[in-house]
Amino acid sequence: MATEQYYGTGRRKSSTARVFVTKGSGQITINNLPVEKYFPIETTRNEMTQPFKITNTMGSYDVRATVVGGGISGQAGAVRHGITRALVMAVSYTHLTLPTKVLVGW
Repeated sequence: MATEQYYGTGRRKSSTARVFVTKGSGQITINNLPVEKYFPIETTRNEMTQPFKITNTMGSYDVRATVVGGGISGQAGAVRHGITRALVMAVSYTHLTLPTKVLVGW
């Protein structure tokens, strides 16, 4: 049985992220590295996972992302934006609970 995969493109400053979200255990991989190695600063990781916390889906989805350009802060923001866009597709009620001006930019 194939698992559904949701895609979101995120951008912040000069960074661009391609984010794929699937049902899983909460494993996050950025550019083929565990999130703890790619973003070693905890506050950066907290910012990046904010969409999961807002929608109470922390640990319910696996994230695989590739991100290029910019610095650490811009890359984390781009991944957050991509996660938000993918979650909007994955969870039908998400658009009602996400502060869209801040996270999605729509």
